[in-house]
Amino acid sequence: MEDKMKAYIEEAEKDLLHTYNRFQIVLDKGEGVYLYDINGKKYLDFCAGIAVFALGYGNKAYNDALKAQIDKLIHTSNYYYNVPAIEAARKIKKASGMDRVFFTNSGAEAVEGAIKAARKYAYLKDGSTDHEIIAMNHSFHGRTMGALAVTGNKKYREPFEPLIGNIRFAELNDLESVKANLTEKTCAILLETVQGEGGLLPATEEFLKGVKAICEKRDILLILDEIQCGMGRTGYMYAWQKYGVKPDIMTSAKALGCGVPVGAFMMTERVGQHSLVAGDHGTTYGGNPLACAAVEKVLDLFEEDHIIENVREVAPYLEEKLEELKNKYDCIQERRGTGLMQGLVFDKPVGEIINKALEKGLILINAGANIIRFVPPLVITKENVDGILKEEVGKVFARVLEDAGVYKCTPEGREAFGRFIKTLPLFCMGEL
Repeated sequence: MEDKMKAYIEEAEKDLLHTYNRFQIVLDKGEGVYLYDINGKKYLDFCAGIAVFALGYGNKAYNDALKAQIDKLIHTSNYYYNVPAIEAARKIKKASGMDRVFFTNSGAEAVEGAIKAARKYAYLKDGSTDHEIIAMNHSFHGRTMGALAVTGNKKYREPFEPLIGNIRFAELNDLESVKANLTEKTCAILLETVQGEGGLLPATEEFLKGVKAICEKRDILLILDEIQCGMGRTGYMYAWQKYGVKPDIMTSAKALGCGVPVGAFMMTERVGQHSLVAGDHGTTYGGNPLACAAVEKVLDLFEEDHIIENVREVAPYLEEKLEELKNKYDCIQERRGTGLMQGLVFDKPVGEIINKALEKGLILINAGANIIRFVPPLVITKENVDGILKEEVGKVFARVLEDAGVYKCTPEGREAFGRFIKTLPLFCMGEL
C-alpha cells in the first residue's frame, strides 16, 4: 500500500465512526463498469455501490443533468412546488403503475413511511392503535428503528430493542406460515419481492399471488420492498411486474437516483386517500430539486438506453456462466437469484475470497457469511461477464478460489482439498 493510500485510511480510522469494516482501498473515480483507486489501480465492479449505480460510472447525460440543476436550484422547502419533483413523480408513476409518491432520502426512510401509511390506514378504519404487521424471516429493510423492527434477522435487531412492536415474522414462500401469523389486528404484510441481504431469494409467483389474495380478502395492505430488486435489476422495472401482483404500497431507492441519496414510497389511490395527510409525515430534504432531477434523468435514460432490454439479454448469460462455475468447484453449492441479482452459495465463509478478488482487481460483496452477491451495473455486457468468469479477470478469479481452498470437482481437486485439510490446525477441524 502506497503512503498516500495508507495516510488516508489512517485518517479515516481516527475520524469516522467505525460502523463499517471497510476494505483497505480508497476509491477515486469511475468509468462505465470500472472503478479506480487513488493510485490508479483499475477494478471491475460487480457491486455497483450495492445495486445503486445502474447506469455505470461517468454517464455524461446523467452528470450533465445534475450539473444543470445545481446551477438552477438545489433545495427549497416542501412548502413549495418544484418542477423536478413533479416531473419525477409523473415518470415514476408511469414506470411503477402506482398512483401517489412520497420522496425520501433513502430506502430505510421509504420503509418507515410505508409502515406509517399502513398503520394510519388501519387506524382510520377502526380507531385502534394495536395493529400488527407480518414481515419475513431473513429479510432486510434498513437500519433505522422502524426498518429494523421489520428486518427478519435477530442479530441486527437485538442490540437496539425495544423497537416498534406488534411485528410478526413468517417464512418467505411459505403461505401457511403467513396464515399462521394472521390475526384480527394484522394491517399489512411486508416483504422483499427478491430478498437481497437475506440470500438472493425471489418470492415465487404462487406465494405472491397467495399473499395478495389474503390481503384483498381481509383488507390488509401488501407492502413490497423493491429497494434493491427494483429499477430494472430483475429484467422488469419492478420485480412484481413479472407476475402482475401489484402492491398497495411499494418502496424504491438505490438505483432510483443512481448515486444521489433519494428513495420513495408509492401507493395506490385508495391508500393515498385513506392514510397519510398533512402533518402526518415529512422530511426536510426529501423531494428536493437536485435529487428529483436525478430521478427524472435516470428514468429517461432507462428508456433511451434500453436498460431493461440489456438486463434481459445479459442476465441469462451471467446465470449460465455462474452455473458453469458452480459445477467446477465442490465448495459452491448453489447459484440463486434472478436477472442481474445473482448469488453463489458456498459451504464456507466467503470473506477471504472477496478479499483476494479485490487484490486482483475485482470488486465483489457478500450476502451473509457464505454467499457472494453479484449486483453489477445494469449496463454490463456479455464481454464484462466473460471478464469476471472466463477471460483475464476470470482466470485470476479461478486462481483466487483455489488459493482460498475452493477446489475443483475433479479427482485431482478432491485430492488437493484433502491435502489442504491435513494442513489445518486441529481447532479448525473441531478437534479442540
